[in-house]
Amino acid sequence: MIYEILKMEIADAVAVVTVSRPQAMNALNTRFFQEMDALVAEIGGRADIKAVVITGDGKAFVAGADIAEMVGKTPDEARAFSRLGQRTFRSLELLEKPVIAAVNGFALGGGCELALACDFRIASSKAKFGQPEVNLGLIPGYAATQRLPRLIGLGHALYLLLTAEMVGAEDALRMGLVQKVVEPEALLPTAVETAKTIAAKGPLAVRLVKRVAREGLLKDFEAGCALEAEAFGLPFGNEGAEGMKAFLEKRKPEWKS
Repeated sequence: MIYEILKMEIADAVAVVTVSRPQAMNALNTRFFQEMDALVAEIGGRADIKAVVITGDGKAFVAGADIAEMVGKTPDEARAFSRLGQRTFRSLELLEKPVIAAVNGFALGGGCELALACDFRIASSKAKFGQPEVNLGLIPGYAATQRLPRLIGLGHALYLLLTAEMVGAEDALRMGLVQKVVEPEALLPTAVETAKTIAAKGPLAVRLVKRVAREGLLKDFEAGCALEAEAFGLPFGNEGAEGMKAFLEKRKPEWKS
């Protein structure tokens, strides 16, 4: 696919993906979802990419879904648009490689939902988060009603969803919506350095941690522990053996996967 909205640059095993539709504050439309689907599939199949950073071009991370595209939709067309976005963000969430949102500005509506589908979020001190759909008489369509309560708790989630209040980076940090806040000029370097740190770890272990943590969240505690124990055995005789041997020999491990 020829990418018109998404730009990707790769260096040191980290892919930096930029949503670039600045004339529309990077608003999400059908073309965006088509490109993101293709890009997730491409990244998943590339051995030279071990971690991903997603950010936005200009003043916004993503300022929401494209209202101009949505305004004329019928209820059935709206449901189909919701399912399209949900499938795309779910495929991003299920990508084996870690995905970091570097939130540079407005992350509203669908933009906040994109950030939620990433594994964690680093924000510029100027970032703004919100789910303003009720202002338009709508509700979120890309799983904010499901991801947000799981991430920050029901009270914080319903406050944001029902009041449509925009919150700054420090409030988002307090709620647990983001994991780190940095000055704007440090945002991308910090996110990329974090991605490089993860990319240097055992690749199989990174994939297993992401999968077990996400799957375990949807299970009861005992079932989650069983899932962890099963996955714990997989690196033994594989890269885990190399990692432990390297530790004992006081050298850096040489990962094969």
